[in-house]
Amino acid sequence: MKLKLDLHPLYNKGGEIDKALRGIIDEAIRKKATEVEIIPGKGSGQLKKKVLRFLEQKEIKALYHRIDKDAKISSLSSTG
Repeated sequence: MKLKLDLHPLYNKGGEIDKALRGIIDEAIRKKATEVEIIPGKGSGQLKKKVLRFLEQKEIKALYHRIDKDAKISSLSSTG
């Protein structure tokens, strides 16, 4: 199962971005999703950097085993 999170509507709402990211991680764990696709959108790349910083947090990093990055998306693969 693959889950998708499109952050376009939240691009300038820092607290909501963190809540959405944590929410999709929690949902992936609950549903035993094998992949999560996070779409930060176009622009200066600041949102993508924010997403990557979120994913590098020790407690979050323990929840997945791989990040594949491209210009538009980040995909996570679950640990379980």
